[in-house]
Amino acid sequence: MKKFTLFCAVVIAAMALQSCSVSMPVLVTDNPVGSKVGEASYKVIFGFPPMNADAGIATDAKNGGISKVATVDIKVRGGLFTQTVSTVVTGE
Repeated sequence: MKKFTLFCAVVIAAMALQSCSVSMPVLVTDNPVGSKVGEASYKVIFGFPPMNADAGIATDAKNGGISKVATVDIKVRGGLFTQTVSTVVTGE
């Protein structure tokens, strides 16, 4: 029984310390990639996103002062019970 308890404790600790990160391109245009970057993100807790989550392309461009969008990427960072979803826009 003692070995089973130790095994369960190790598995729970490993699950709590793990995280995952995924980045994927969403949009690429003919506009030149400038030095400006805009980013917006929101946190998902227990699979439920917030009601006022706004990580859209227009919000990111506004945050970075971008008038011509060149690329759009989405980054998802996951944990045990939470995820952070970020949208990154580059351009001029």
